[in-house]
Amino acid sequence: MESVIVLGAKGRFGRAAVAGFRAAGWRVTELARAWPEEATGRVTADVADTAAVVQACMGHDVIVNAVHPPYPKWAEMVPKITSTVIAAAKASGATVLIPGNVYNYGTGMPERLSETSPWVSDTKKGAIRIRMENTFRDSGVRTIVLRGGDFIEGVETGNWFETYIAAKADKGKLTYPGKCDRVHAWAYLPDMGRAAAALAGKRAEFSNFEEFGFGGYALTGDALVTLTEAALGRPMKVSGFPWFAIKIMALWSPLMREVLEMRYLWSTPHQLDGSKLRAALPDFVETPVEEAFAQILSKHTDVNVSEAVLA
Repeated sequence: MESVIVLGAKGRFGRAAVAGFRAAGWRVTELARAWPEEATGRVTADVADTAAVVQACMGHDVIVNAVHPPYPKWAEMVPKITSTVIAAAKASGATVLIPGNVYNYGTGMPERLSETSPWVSDTKKGAIRIRMENTFRDSGVRTIVLRGGDFIEGVETGNWFETYIAAKADKGKLTYPGKCDRVHAWAYLPDMGRAAAALAGKRAEFSNFEEFGFGGYALTGDALVTLTEAALGRPMKVSGFPWFAIKIMALWSPLMREVLEMRYLWSTPHQLDGSKLRAALPDFVETPVEEAFAQILSKHTDVNVSEAVLA
């Protein structure tokens, strides 16, 4: 049985990877994120403690690097995490799998993003991601990047859809952060976790550094509203996101400044070309978008049912 260790196993992509690899029959070890003030999960190690992480990764065939520090700590922590994971991969001989994002393509990115689209480092976080991926490319460690859009999963963990857009869906209200006629890339995490496991299983067929776009769902705001209304069986009132409040908060909040930097993703149309992934995984079938939205919004349906019973 092949073995994988998931670093950041309690995070968004980490949870999906754990589920995807287990469903595919892998032996899975979970290593939770551990900052000086936080240590949760079955196995913990400070990501800056290279020796501890290397030891935890020994004996595994694949390392999933799903550690995601808070935005304001990216400049400090991402290089440390990268060097630690590379050291662990070299010591263990494991392949590294990383969830990628669209930050690499910059504010002027083309609408359709593929593995050949140029990387443009005109935002701080985009530059950090590009340096990180290039470091893996140059390290000699076999690396797979699975690049997706905004995560969507049905759990409120700070994700755009669950925490902000659909937070009041049970009351018939949506808050959309951009123009409703612009296409935005979404990655349904349960599917992305399955795709990660499937790619890892075929790692010997790929070059030393390989990236795959995860097509996911390319949705305009209008399409997202229609899908939400269909899933909940009721019309939605749509309001804009209070970006003015974010601008004010950014005066003193480092996190809000980082969020504000990425606002362009809601005005610049973009979607991921998943043709390379489909060619590599011809039997992989994504969840139909209507079915995914029904699952994602099921808690809002449950709330409505409960209220009806109590009434």
